[in-house]
Amino acid sequence: MRALAEFIMRGRMQATLVVAGCAALPLLYWLGAAAGCLVLLRRGLQDAIGVLALGLLAGLVWWLQLGEPKVLMVLLGSSSLALVLRASESWVRTLLVSVAVGLVYSVLLGAAFHPQIEALAQEIVKVLPSALGELYQQLSVDERARLAALIAPVLIGLMAVVLQVVSLLSLMLGRYWQALLYNPGGFGREFRSIRIPAGPAMLLLACMVVGPNFGPQAALLLLFCSVPLVFSGLALIHGLVAQKRLARFWLVGLYVTLVLFMQLIYPLLVVLAIVDGLIDFRGRLASKDADNANGEG
Repeated sequence: MRALAEFIMRGRMQATLVVAGCAALPLLYWLGAAAGCLVLLRRGLQDAIGVLALGLLAGLVWWLQLGEPKVLMVLLGSSSLALVLRASESWVRTLLVSVAVGLVYSVLLGAAFHPQIEALAQEIVKVLPSALGELYQQLSVDERARLAALIAPVLIGLMAVVLQVVSLLSLMLGRYWQALLYNPGGFGREFRSIRIPAGPAMLLLACMVVGPNFGPQAALLLLFCSVPLVFSGLALIHGLVAQKRLARFWLVGLYVTLVLFMQLIYPLLVVLAIVDGLIDFRGRLASKDADNANGEG
């Protein structure tokens, strides 16, 4: 990774080659987005715009010729988040802005794939009676209609939230490269310190709870608002492991469990982030450690 980061920062031609080359490949677009974020974070928009141009052109070709918008969307989304991070130097603000990025993604995906998503939703509606069994038979006609109406927005939301997460991960990789080259250990300290304060955390929670009451489109806020809280929850666990000098085994176990039991660990991370916004676990543990710094007690 370090060798690639050094190659990217060697000059504009090298950076452009990585961004455009990765954007042209179907499985490496996220790497091109990370390279663009690295250049943007280090050198600013004026120097990065020329590097990103060919990558954006490749993403536009993917969309117009092959009907695949994710390359262009992730390049633009991660670059926008990189601008926010560079200007604010705040991961909390960047994570909150990612909610808006996710909403934009959902609008674009809904416009780009409306016929395909509707067709897929209709196929899912057909298999619901056999999939849900007696539970589906117990639903009223109105409840079945509402369930069918939710399928298409949920499909769009799931695709958009995946791209939101990929954009954030690409930005984090670019920030990690920047720290690796110019500030060793800086990214780890930044990430472990992420904590969404009580006010924004409560606002995200309110959007998650109230949003679904305003229709299928507003229900997507449940997905997009959960992403900043999940990253904050992960940062909390990383911070606690570092403070207590625990083995990295705990972090490996966390991510393995997250992959295997996503439906359980994901909401747990959201709850941890909200509680941390109110209590500040890391701050309390740090103050206790400071109190005992004299070796007594």
